[in-house]
Amino acid sequence: MDANTPPPKFLDQTRDLLRTKHYSIRTETQYLQWIKRFILFHGKKHPREMGAPEVEAFLTHLAAQR
Repeated sequence: MDANTPPPKFLDQTRDLLRTKHYSIRTETQYLQWIKRFILFHGKKHPREMGAPEVEAFLTHLAAQR
């Protein structure tokens, strides 16, 4: 990767990691869908910027709304 190439996006990095660990394609798909839902729930905030309170809010939302 040269200096002009942007780093891979978060979901691409996650996908690469799951494939390195030999997860099934169905598991990979589900993990990525849940990660996307989590990110969208928090207004597209990067997961690096979130922690336990955001996870708790998302889970509470799922329990109450879904």
